[in-house]
Amino acid sequence: MGPLPVFLFFIVGQSQNIAQPQDTPPSVPSDPTAPITGIGRLDWAVKSTLGPASLLTGVLSSTWGTVFDHPREYGESFDGFTKRYGLRLTGVATSNVTEAGLGAIWGEDPRYHRDRPQPFRSRFSRTLKMTFLSENRDGRLTPAYARYIAIAGTNVLSDAWRPNSDRGPVNTIDRIGMGFGGRLLGNMWEEFWPDVKKHMFFVKH
Repeated sequence: MGPLPVFLFFIVGQSQNIAQPQDTPPSVPSDPTAPITGIGRLDWAVKSTLGPASLLTGVLSSTWGTVFDHPREYGESFDGFTKRYGLRLTGVATSNVTEAGLGAIWGEDPRYHRDRPQPFRSRFSRTLKMTFLSENRDGRLTPAYARYIAIAGTNVLSDAWRPNSDRGPVNTIDRIGMGFGGRLLGNMWEEFWPDVKKHMFFVKH
């Protein structure tokens, strides 16, 4: 990652007092609903980039791009797959760090909190809703402005180093849509995977 993500990591580390009022008790690591700290933001950025949901989404999107040869400069070989995977991973990392850093300034919590024990329809609706919303310092739902800036901004800026066939407004809009789609898949993973793995005998609880 370049200087921008490094700078934003610094913001995350220094913004704990901004994101958490002085009269708010410190977050308890075992309580995912406690107010997020600067370290918590850094932890979220790392897990959202290198966690199983993100890595699996990268495999699927890179496989899709390789099968349909997009961008065509990378070809349809395994080497092309790895280039697509690496390009996506750096973009996701930059976007997540940007969201964590900017969100700290005005108090957006980037984490997804599960909605058990609600019915499936309600839980799925929440995963969709929380793709575009976040909780503020008071626990109220607000538009996730830091996420909008992060996903849109990093995809616009990435045109500077992307292959020619993957540049331009149409491709940028497609990537922004895929960015929010990836967030939805991540929310669904957080919401439903803990329930699914309980019924899989080969997954250690």
